[in-house]
Amino acid sequence: MSQAAYFATGCFWGAERRLWQLDGVISTSVGYMGGNKVDPTYKEVCTGTTNHAEIVEIIYDSTLISYERLLAEFWVMHDPTSLNQQGGDIGTQYRSAIFTTSTEQMSQAISSKEIYQSELAKNGLGEIVTQIKAASGITYWLAEEYHQKYLAKNPNGYDCHSSTGVAYPQTATANHE
Repeated sequence: MSQAAYFATGCFWGAERRLWQLDGVISTSVGYMGGNKVDPTYKEVCTGTTNHAEIVEIIYDSTLISYERLLAEFWVMHDPTSLNQQGGDIGTQYRSAIFTTSTEQMSQAISSKEIYQSELAKNGLGEIVTQIKAASGITYWLAEEYHQKYLAKNPNGYDCHSSTGVAYPQTATANHE
């Protein structure tokens, strides 16, 4: 069954590449979500005045990959303890966020946050600052064409992702694959 997931992990180029490579992911696209401007452009989002986050939309087959597995990937592909910054990318558009499309996704997102926070605490790392919101009533605006599959078009392009280096516990997703 085809479902959608929306993740913000900083720069959307590297996140999209990491997610499109997962078995069970049907398609990905990049765009903007969570702001206050209709149909924003990249240039506008980069000013920080629209309050949009750079987002990856994932369309996935839930019979082949679970939402829990996508969440496990989400947590480790960036530093969710870094507020409005991933590596050298600074601004609200680079915040960590999850926009859920169902009450089940919301419950799983919150649970996975608690699981990963526990792992981070064991490793002496700070609090997760990830925003978790329902996607209902929040428009996903598709980014400009040159951003779509950017790292497929530019294999040596900038992949800005940093990480805490802390793995997501395998036992947390093992029962849901």
